[in-house]
Amino acid sequence: MINEALKTLGISPQNPGSSTGQQWFSEGKEFESFSPVDGKLIAKIKGSTSKDYETVVRQAEDTFLQWRLMPAPKRGDIIRQLGDKLRELKPVLGKLVSYEMGKSYQEGMGEVQEMIDICDFAVGLSRQLYGNTIHSERPGHRMYDQYHPLGVVGIITAFNFPVAVWAWNIALALVCGNTVVWKPSEKTPLCAIACQKLLAEILQSNGLPEGISSLIMGNKEVGEWLAADNRIALISATGSTRMGKEVAVTVAQRLGRTLLELGGNNAIIVTPDADLKMTIIGAVFGAVGTAGQRCTSTRRLIIHESIYDKVKEQLIQAYGQLKIGDPLDTKNHVGPLIDKAAVKSYLNALDKIKTQGGKMLIQGKVLEGKGYESGCYVQPVIAEVENHYEIVQRETFAPILYLIKYKGAIGEAITLQNSVSQGLSSAVMTNNIREAELFLSAAGSDCGIANVNIGTSGAEIGGAFGGEKETGGGRESGSDAWKAYMRRQTNTINYTTDLPLAQGIKFDL
Repeated sequence: MINEALKTLGISPQNPGSSTGQQWFSEGKEFESFSPVDGKLIAKIKGSTSKDYETVVRQAEDTFLQWRLMPAPKRGDIIRQLGDKLRELKPVLGKLVSYEMGKSYQEGMGEVQEMIDICDFAVGLSRQLYGNTIHSERPGHRMYDQYHPLGVVGIITAFNFPVAVWAWNIALALVCGNTVVWKPSEKTPLCAIACQKLLAEILQSNGLPEGISSLIMGNKEVGEWLAADNRIALISATGSTRMGKEVAVTVAQRLGRTLLELGGNNAIIVTPDADLKMTIIGAVFGAVGTAGQRCTSTRRLIIHESIYDKVKEQLIQAYGQLKIGDPLDTKNHVGPLIDKAAVKSYLNALDKIKTQGGKMLIQGKVLEGKGYESGCYVQPVIAEVENHYEIVQRETFAPILYLIKYKGAIGEAITLQNSVSQGLSSAVMTNNIREAELFLSAAGSDCGIANVNIGTSGAEIGGAFGGEKETGGGRESGSDAWKAYMRRQTNTINYTTDLPLAQGIKFDL
């Protein structure tokens, strides 16, 4: 089944590295891609050597000198062609995402749709890379600012969104005139090879060099090469807070730029004025979608005491209807965790919930038997906890939902929500406009994303995506996130025969 999808995407399972569209072949250390769906080996891939890396970066540098001079709308047309190709191959690429990563087929298709959406956004953006005109204090002068491309952009992506986050970055980076070097997660290499191949074919058909977009493969060491390289103008890194801190320090030491999208510990506040039907839908999907492996997954449900028992009862009932199994079967709601290491992290979290005083409402376990042979399927968990528990204060990438009670006004709930080190996504469920407005005010949520009457997971392309505090402060996707991929330049033109100085300074010669 998956071999058919790979064949359609032009990837050879026997030699997938030759399918990348790059004209070099690695002799690096081999690593393997296993599917968490059935535990089977999909392919073996050779990682990049330091020599490969040097080849790629030099190509990216050289190609940038040409690519930056192409008019932005022409660059946008390349991204338009990528979007068209993704429309054509959406079901096939969605299937590969589902099989290699483990998310449901519907979510895999949704991820490819995000790629299509950002391509559409970037095409329009290619005609709107606006600067400002500024009134000069000196007569006969005109001032304005404009934006120029940075150079080579390094992209480091995580396993949970193996194609969409690359698309968010590459669509904007390329339209802005940069070239790109991409280091994907070693857990989802075939998804990366498929994306690289699609773009490489488009570049080749337009007579453009391959160095506009390149792929490097491997483990943490390969990402460290990118972070430490002075030739890489911007590092856009998505992953854990631990990883982001390491990248930030390395890049800061060379005064480079970073765009960091890191961990989340996202909460939904449920007030007495909430629509409980909407609340349950939003909470359940937010907690178990992608098996809890989204940075925007709902981790905490902060519920007013007056409706706490009712919400708890309805949640337990909803969890009883969840179907766990093969994510390619659309009747199932929850697929596997990415690998055995993720399962171990899940089990460790369950132990800590109990030892720190939490009460399990739905017990966790690793599922066994037919259909669960990979050992990566787990039972989604609901636990009653206190917000200050150490395990609640950190992110666990698994389907574990914490229920927390608050007693007073919504301000108490907002304080609980903000009392974690992460600041990505947040939501409030309420039909009270005063509560909603307070939540969105400067005294409300401290997260980069704050929603009213929708859950924490998922984000539209048109808005900037990212968060504060230990989430890293980066912004990707829509709004003016494109500015992160460009350098600002202020220009002043004197169209007179005099040279007046600013602030009225006199300097006579």
